[in-house]
Order: sequence, then structure tokens, then C-alpha cells
Amino acid sequence: MPDTTDIAKDAMLDLLFRDARTHNQWSHRPVTDETVRSLYDLAKWGPTTANSNPGRFVFVRSAAAKARLKPHLSAGNVDKVTQAPCTVIIAGDTRFYEFYGKLFPSRDMRGTFEGKDALIADTVARSSTLQGAYLIMAARALGLDCGPMSGFDQGGTDAEFFPNGRWKSNFLCNIGYGDPAGLFPRNPRLDFEEACLDL
Repeated sequence: MPDTTDIAKDAMLDLLFRDARTHNQWSHRPVTDETVRSLYDLAKWGPTTANSNPGRFVFVRSAAAKARLKPHLSAGNVDKVTQAPCTVIIAGDTRFYEFYGKLFPSRDMRGTFEGKDALIADTVARSSTLQGAYLIMAARALGLDCGPMSGFDQGGTDAEFFPNGRWKSNFLCNIGYGDPAGLFPRNPRLDFEEACLDL
């Protein structure tokens, strides 16, 4: 008799990693309000530098919001964003430390970062990228497909969506229910011996 725990674990690994693909075309099925909240409520638990949680997420779903984003997209990404039911702007809050009273109640961490621009920038870059990756994994775990991408004007996007300068865009990710007809053949990855040292 097979171990159903192992079968379930293997299926989840397929869902999250081995069979997951970067999608370019999308079905018309919407990403609901409930799903958007569920995505964030999963992704927020991933670790960040000193529990800084600098990641910020703009869920662009309406036609009006898509129209605001469109002028800042590279030509190759316009159709992808237009068709996707949801495009997330993954950004970072340059004043994330203002939330430390809530995020690190056992210790005053605000002074560790406040006024230290290089440390702030490094923390925002690293941890908001991690949080964007957690969002991708959360989406896959909930049965959605993802299409993360660069290919946009960060300065123009920030001016349009974050005019006060506090949040800074990092990357974009289309989220929805992918159309497999738009998938390209899967490219290979590096083998362990090419990418790792085991010391």
C-alpha cells in the first residue's frame, strides 16, 4: 500500500516547483478579492531581514489601473499584462522601520535602520524580492499560475503609483489561471555540480 503522505508531498512539490511554469497567456477567470487577501495572508509569513517586512503589493486588476500601468511596460509585456486578470507591482517601502513597534515588539529596531540609507536600500532590495517570491509560491499553492517579469520603467511606474517616493517598485508578476497554449518549451536549469559547493 503506497504511503499517501509521500504521494501528497510529491504532488505539492510538483505544483510548487517541478511542474510550475512562467505563464504568458491567461484565461478569463478572475482573481477574486478573497484570493488576493489569501495570497497576501500566506506570503506575509515568509522570513525577512529582522522581520522588516518591507514588501508592498499593488494588485492591479481594474481596467483603469491597467491603463495607468500600460505606458510604463516594455512592448513585449503589454499583451501579457492586458490579458492577465491581475498584475502585481511588487514594491518596497523605504520607511519600513516605522512599523517596528508592531513587527518587533520585543526590541526597538527602528534605530537600527532609521537614517541609514545604504542599509535601508539593501534591506528593501533583498527582503522585498524575497517577499515577491513568497507571493509566487503562495499563488502556486492556491492553484494559480504566475508570470513574473522585469521589462518595465521603474521610474515611470513609481511616479504614477507612488508619487510620494516612499514605495519603490521592484518587479511585476501576472497572476491568474494560465492558458497552457501560451507556454514555451521549458528551458533547462543548472545541475547541482554547476551551481553548488558542498563544503
